[in-house]
Amino acid sequence: MTVSVNGEIREVVAGTTLGALVATLTRAPSGVAAALNETVVPRGQWDSTALGDGDRIEVLTAVQGG
Repeated sequence: MTVSVNGEIREVVAGTTLGALVATLTRAPSGVAAALNETVVPRGQWDSTALGDGDRIEVLTAVQGG
């Protein structure tokens, strides 16, 4: 199925969870936020949030600096 990740179209296997997708993008243990179809999903729900065809996912990683 096809999803949009940070504006880039990607093919993922049906049944892929938000947690599995985020794990392919970053190994950061903290400072990561994810939104599914413009709604922020709490980290504790990532592994139980299944993605659907056409979903829009934004993954953000906090960085320090100024």
